Amino acid sequence: MKYLIFKMALPLTIIIMAVFTKSWLVLPVDDGNTVMSGFPFPFIADGWHTSLSYQIFITEFLADFFIQLLLWTLILFLINKYLFIIKIPKFLNIIIWGLVIIISGLAVSIASMPDQIIRLKRDWEIQAVLNSGYQFIWEEQSRQ
Repeated sequence: MKYLIFKMALPLTIIIMAVFTKSWLVLPVDDGNTVMSGFPFPFIADGWHTSLSYQIFITEFLADFFIQLLLWTLILFLINKYLFIIKIPKFLNIIIWGLVIIISGLAVSIASMPDQIIRLKRDWEIQAVLNSGYQFIWEEQSRQ
């Protein structure tokens, strides 16, 4: 079980959270529309104080991370138990962990920029969700 979590589920969770996400176009109370990202809870939003900044919400991020970690652990456990035993070759494991280190380093460097706002919980309410959909990180959502 420890092998499944640390060698496979943890890196898979980090890669999936970085590459594939749900995008939300929301209308906050007393503000214009804002793009948020995260699945199942939106944990990152556009910053309102300057362009190219983000608002990052820690509670929602941790909830997303642990839910996805639990989901991938369960999927990998069921595959390992009922379908076939999962064994990752050492060179592929090194490549996966290298990718995880690069993704984590980029995320930490973006979050540590002085323009980012990091809060424990979102302090504004969402009036309406205008549009939502799943997307890869390289796709851009149009604001309608």
